[in-house]
Order: sequence, then C-alpha cells, then structure tokens
Amino acid sequence: MAKAVALLALCVLAFATIAQSHEEVFDVEGKVYCDTCRVMFPTRVTQYLEGAEVELRCRAIENGTVTYSVSGRSGAGGSYSLKVHGDHQDEICDVVVVSSPDPSCNEIVSEIDSTRLCLTHNSGIESAVRYANPIGFVKTEALTDCAEVLDELSFVPIELQH
Repeated sequence: MAKAVALLALCVLAFATIAQSHEEVFDVEGKVYCDTCRVMFPTRVTQYLEGAEVELRCRAIENGTVTYSVSGRSGAGGSYSLKVHGDHQDEICDVVVVSSPDPSCNEIVSEIDSTRLCLTHNSGIESAVRYANPIGFVKTEALTDCAEVLDELSFVPIELQH
C-alpha cells in the first residue's frame, strides 16, 4: 500500500512539474484609429485604420532598457492581435503606434499614441487575453462633421471654454 501511495505522489509531482514548465503566452488585442476630429478620443466619425503598424515594448523598471518587443499590423476594422511570450511582471509594457497607412492621418500625439498593459498571470486576471485601449493617429485637419458630433456630445473644446 505504501508503494502505491509513493507511486501516486511521484506521478502527481511529475505532472505538476510539467504543468509549471509551459511557456506563458498572452494575446494582446486592440484597435488603431484615426482621430478625425482632433479631440484625442474616438467619436462616431472616427475611422479605424487597416494596415497601421504597432509595436509592443516591455522595459525594465529599473533602467528603462527594452527587454521584449513584438510588432504587428492592424487588419480590418483597425483591429490588431499580438502574441506575447513570457511573463512580464517586473516590466512596464506599452503598445505604441509606429506608422499610419493614411498620409492625411499620420500625426502622432502623446495623448493617444500608446496604452499600458499588465502582462503577468500574477495580477488576478484569469484570462490570457489582454484588451488594450484604442490607440491612434490624428488627422491633419478635422472633418467638417466634427462640429455637429461634438455638439451632440456637449463637448466644448478647451480653447472655447472661457
């Protein structure tokens, strides 16, 4: 009987070791948009960009050295999906826009050019999928529809609030 218990314990430990040794993979999903009203957030006239290049970069907290990066392009509807290998608990990870396929919407501004992600299983998030906030570029000139759109939102630009 003792041999059976010892054999069972050995099997359980072997399976536990195998389960611990798998590489962690996260799926980062997000969208890239063109801010057609130059207000730094999506509106109903926002255009989502197919073919925009994005990059996920993880940096060491201590010195900012890039420790991991992966690039990709947005597909239909501006959606992108990046596979991230490994746990990045001790790193700061951001997805940033790199290039726009639209020459009239390629201005990069700090308010919407990146989003931060938590890429560790030690965060209380059960899923391996991480949903990133939308990131984007700003159109060279706002669309004429924007005044109506902003009025619908009761949004008054800062320069007009005085």
